[in-house]
Amino acid sequence: MVNLFLSKPPAGGSEGDTARERILLLQSLESIIWSVVTSGGRYEPRLWLCNTISRIRYIDPPDQRKLFVGLLESKPSKRDVAAQLLRMIFDKRPGKAGAILARKGYILEKFFKGHPWRVLQWFDHFASTGDFGHKKGARAMSQFAFVNRDICWEELEWKGRHGQSPAVVATKPHYFHDLNVLQTVENFLEHVPEFWSSDELAESVKDGDILHIDTQFFVDQFIHLMYEENMGDIWAMIDDFVVEEQFASLCQRILILLGEHELFGFLASICKIRRTRWTSEDFGHPSSWVENVLSSNIDDMTLNDFLLVNAVINEGRQILRLLGDEEHEPESSKIEELLKSSSCYSDVSHWSLMMECRKVELFTAIRWVSLESWIIHYTLSKECKNKEHYEALFIKNGIGFRKSGDHSWIHSSGLTEGSRSNSDDEDYRRKRFRKKRKRRKHVDEETDMDELIDFDASNEDSHLGRGSWLLSTDGFSSPWNMKDLPEHLSRDCFSSWMKWVCSKYDS
Repeated sequence: MVNLFLSKPPAGGSEGDTARERILLLQSLESIIWSVVTSGGRYEPRLWLCNTISRIRYIDPPDQRKLFVGLLESKPSKRDVAAQLLRMIFDKRPGKAGAILARKGYILEKFFKGHPWRVLQWFDHFASTGDFGHKKGARAMSQFAFVNRDICWEELEWKGRHGQSPAVVATKPHYFHDLNVLQTVENFLEHVPEFWSSDELAESVKDGDILHIDTQFFVDQFIHLMYEENMGDIWAMIDDFVVEEQFASLCQRILILLGEHELFGFLASICKIRRTRWTSEDFGHPSSWVENVLSSNIDDMTLNDFLLVNAVINEGRQILRLLGDEEHEPESSKIEELLKSSSCYSDVSHWSLMMECRKVELFTAIRWVSLESWIIHYTLSKECKNKEHYEALFIKNGIGFRKSGDHSWIHSSGLTEGSRSNSDDEDYRRKRFRKKRKRRKHVDEETDMDELIDFDASNEDSHLGRGSWLLSTDGFSSPWNMKDLPEHLSRDCFSSWMKWVCSKYDS
């Protein structure tokens, strides 16, 4: 049965030879895991790391602004970052960009000239009989045409044999529905330049809805205004957005665009922010390890270090999935051979390693402990195949548990409080079965009884909590099933061991 080493370590110091042997084993394991997670390229482990960075806590708004606006000034990805930020603004705060666009009539002229589809998308919204008013560009054109009828009414192109007078259309605005939109806009582009800088058109675009007709066009225009014309209003808009937006959302959309040098530079920037402000011995949150590392010195580290440790800590299940692929059968065999020795799971080997972890730099300790906890993940996935195995594991390692849906708590010794005896439990099941039989008499004869029985059986399993447990490891807060337990328990081991490594130890 697997030892999770959750109890207090034995008294005494480390055994140097044993610790060195264990470290060599972990280095060999690390090499195999690295070859597996990077076998398809580095994109996926980079994405995993970006997801972890996005979960970092305690970044205040001014620092958030400094981190992301800094990316807009660094080559080579600054324009890619700017484009992504603008897309986010267009999606989430379109009115901010629309207000700027409303003052740039020449961009609107450029947008519509030679693009019939764009013209119809924006201007072909005149109300027909019974509709409630014109919309979007149609409203702007109709309002402008009435106010400036002396300079533009002749440019309105009608579908019928003759045009409509302003007086007639004023009483029957639905007549605008008979306007030849494409030809009219073409005439305005050619002969009515006043329309493109008019208050009416500006009012129609300031909500930013027009940005979604062709987002890429407007992204390109705004980037030109940022970098070629250095338009302060756009920089201010981005500043405000970066301060207001969630850190996680910004990371998830921006960081994957960065080159590896820039990504490591982003981590270094967080490190400068955090080093004098925050540290913690908490390792339970998925980003805790990187938060602690970034509160120390990372000058001697590389991006590969972050990619590897993050994969081991947060993507243990993905590593196992990769090892299960046929192409990674040689690596899987190497790991199995490496870990087959019973000494891998001895108290002396484990606690000698932990003692060594207290003598090295924080990141080195995290690296070793993460690999040690991944071995637990791997072993549980291989050895624990049914609920009896897991319940024996809980008892052996002092983990209190109860079946999900059951109110009886099971001590780490295996004794229960408030549980029924075996005979009582059997009577309970028998009574439920008799009740179900009575209910089935009222079911239509054409009902698929096999389906009904399967449904009842699943309900029975759910009621009795078979296959899932509430555990003392997380205060009995969430049910854990057999599929998720290897990951949960290995993470709990990592957290527990790191707390011990980082704490003052009194033998």
